[in-house]
Amino acid sequence: MVSRLRLVLKFGGTSLSSTKQIRAVAKFVYTVSKKNEVAVICSAIDDVTDQLLHISEFIKKGDKNAASFVLSKLKKQHRRIANESVSNSKIRKRLADKLDSDLSELEGLLHGMMLLGEVTPRSLDYLISFGERLSIGIVSHVLQDLKARSLDVTGKDVGIVTDSNFGASKPLMDTTRLRVFTKLEPLLQKRTIPVIGGFAGADQHGHVTTFGRGGSDYTATIIASCIKADEVWLMSDVDGLMTADPKLVRDAKVIPEVSYVEAMEMALFGAKQIHPRSFEPLLTKKIPMRIRSTFNVNNPGTLVTATPDESTNKTVKCVSVIRHNGLIDMRGGSMVGAPGTAATIFSELAKAGINIMMISQSPSESSISVVVKKNDLDKAVNTMEMNLLGKIIKKIDVTTDVAIIALIGSGMRGTIGVASRVFGAAAKKKVNVIMIAQGSSELNLAFVVKDGDCAAALQALHDEFQLANHGSR
Repeated sequence: MVSRLRLVLKFGGTSLSSTKQIRAVAKFVYTVSKKNEVAVICSAIDDVTDQLLHISEFIKKGDKNAASFVLSKLKKQHRRIANESVSNSKIRKRLADKLDSDLSELEGLLHGMMLLGEVTPRSLDYLISFGERLSIGIVSHVLQDLKARSLDVTGKDVGIVTDSNFGASKPLMDTTRLRVFTKLEPLLQKRTIPVIGGFAGADQHGHVTTFGRGGSDYTATIIASCIKADEVWLMSDVDGLMTADPKLVRDAKVIPEVSYVEAMEMALFGAKQIHPRSFEPLLTKKIPMRIRSTFNVNNPGTLVTATPDESTNKTVKCVSVIRHNGLIDMRGGSMVGAPGTAATIFSELAKAGINIMMISQSPSESSISVVVKKNDLDKAVNTMEMNLLGKIIKKIDVTTDVAIIALIGSGMRGTIGVASRVFGAAAKKKVNVIMIAQGSSELNLAFVVKDGDCAAALQALHDEFQLANHGSR
């Protein structure tokens, strides 16, 4: 007899973008719940968070009519989906009452924000948390319509306690663990499916806080850690982590299994399927995570685990790319042997609010190269010219459109000849490598090429390391 598993299933906004998809999600959850204990985490319905952000922008501009128009559109959308998704008239009435209550609270909040004419970080978090509040009510009532026992609860209701860093809060895990377990354990024991709003919690004063974009993944792993789940499934519109971007590499495949550290690197290097902080709650408990598609439930997806099977430990697991960046090369004889040169450069860029994505320094110490997002390039160059040119920097060269290509895989550690194969494959395609960086962990090797060369370089590396044979078919 197969033992029951305790699972946390998280559904992203693209999985909830229509009545048909919400019904399909509820049916899938119901099927899984027959043999397992299940907690569900939901994002806002597709595009709703962006609409709420648009409302905040209109409030800042004092454009009451535009804000009211977007609110009216959101109300109609949720009422229509609710009406179409539930067939039982009593359940439909309960859902309509719940939506009316949430929407009137949202309306009251907007009225207050408009009167004040300002959007504070605290009021913005409260505003954008409504996307999830509205979606969980619908999903939970659709589950009830399918004869499942279900209850919708927000992150605040369920006991996720965070610091007061609005917009990018972090959970206070000891308090959260105690409160969430106390709230959810009785529900799971009674085979009731809690449908929990992702992305948000509340600080110790009860003010709603959010984890930032992609934060529903984080909610899922926090909940999993609190209830000692056996696995977390992140359900989205992709089959799993891929060996490369399928839009750029024709034979990209789903990777069957990766370690936490490899998945973290992939998340940082543009694998949009995962929020990088999502792994933190899983590491101590070693809870496996599965990245799966809502639209292809027969595919098991990618398993992320502390100890991947030895057979999956290939030299390189994937080739990732972050496109459309800017490269700044700074040179100067006075940089040689001068302590604090790098610190001065980085501190000036930090003051200007510019994130440095990649750094390389020549051993002669006469030049430092940095990669920044394309949007930050003008500001970064301007900052350097205004504050350091003619002092420690004598010359600045800029390359406007570059791509960072990263090879990721724990099997690279201690393997001789990886770099030679990488740059040999790039050279065969006549791709010029502008800058190189490798961490001492040898978990990833990153280099910079002109953006126009990135597709050729990705395909060449994918072929060189035979990644199409490593992934699942």
